[in-house]
Amino acid sequence: MATGIMFLVMFGLMFLGVPIAVSIYIAMLVLIGMNPVTTTNFIAQTLYGGVASFTNLALPFFMICGTIMETGGLSKRLVRFANSLVGGITGSLGMVTVIACMFFGAVSGSAPATVAAIGSIMIPMMVSNGYNKYYATGLTCCAGGLGVIVPPSYPMVLYGVTCNVSVGKLFIAGLGPAFVVGGLLMLINYVMCKRWGIKGDTKLELKNIASSFWDAKWALIMPVIILGGIYSGIFTATEAAVVASVYGIVIGLFVHRELKLEKLWAIFRDNAAFIAGTMFVMAPSKATGQVFAYLNITKIIANFMFSISTNPYIVLCMIFVIMFIVGMFVQTTPAIVILAPTLLAVVSQVGIDPIHFGIIMTLALAIAFVTPPVALNLFVGSSMTGLSIDKIVRAFMPFLIGLIVAFFIVSFVPAISLGVLGDWSLTFG
Repeated sequence: MATGIMFLVMFGLMFLGVPIAVSIYIAMLVLIGMNPVTTTNFIAQTLYGGVASFTNLALPFFMICGTIMETGGLSKRLVRFANSLVGGITGSLGMVTVIACMFFGAVSGSAPATVAAIGSIMIPMMVSNGYNKYYATGLTCCAGGLGVIVPPSYPMVLYGVTCNVSVGKLFIAGLGPAFVVGGLLMLINYVMCKRWGIKGDTKLELKNIASSFWDAKWALIMPVIILGGIYSGIFTATEAAVVASVYGIVIGLFVHRELKLEKLWAIFRDNAAFIAGTMFVMAPSKATGQVFAYLNITKIIANFMFSISTNPYIVLCMIFVIMFIVGMFVQTTPAIVILAPTLLAVVSQVGIDPIHFGIIMTLALAIAFVTPPVALNLFVGSSMTGLSIDKIVRAFMPFLIGLIVAFFIVSFVPAISLGVLGDWSLTFG
């Protein structure tokens, strides 16, 4: 009863526009007032423990790194390289959009930032080549979700910190799923453009590939530094984020020379406010988990799910429904902070690996970026083009279906995410 009132208070306050972190704090105090399973002093200590982690430092540095690379002229170089790889294939510009989002996601870790950076270049190009403007915007919004699937990924870092899971392993595990999602989106784009008769307008030439690759080489080295450093054991995820940020500053200032010192100060200032808000939401994660443990919430949820089925595939379907609904109304940070520890404790009982479940949550939240009413990618796409969100939604429905299909493919075949880590088992357990 008390737990139900807590969730009712929390989501009710969010609906009224109360800041998410404040909503969580108030709901927790209401719960403790009704059922004093612990003291407010203990809650205060665990609030501090929720953010006092070395791994937490990876979050602000990856955010800063992505912004630095975007401001330093990264996106246009990645788009040119992606365009040279595709050539004159049917629907080539749509494919370029997907590939460019994958490249940019490999350095930004943010879905909305990917939509803004790639969409500002690719949407006008697609429209001028005969693409419907709603379709072009919808494709970019959906492909922007690759910004959180391709490592490094902000939700992966957040999940790793919240659930005490290796961030480095999450990054490596995200490579396979990123190709599955990107491949499906490109396949759907090819089919749609084939039906509309939209052909490519460039030729696949080795000279163009070599030239664009050389121009984008400094940007393409970034994910090599991050993933290579982590996977080889040279860096932790946090250290890799710091090294990547310094690398981005050096390249932006002295190589591309598109990053100015005044812009650098603005990047630090703007990210400071966002990072503070993120940490403010992260703080109650450990406290909420402790309270839920005292109340046996995990056991209650597990018993409910297992009363329906103990089959891991059925459990994953139920998880998807939960995440899909939550993602429609709650942003990424609170969704992970509130749900990840509890759901992980449930799925672990049916043999689902914590790393694999982190990828599953990331994919579900990538879909949430384009499911109204809380859909950041759609808001970015709408603000860039002036198009209404409802018309963009109708245009991207094939791609949304593709994202959902990709979710179930990756969820039901753990080897796609865990194979790179040496686990090629095709079953759970």
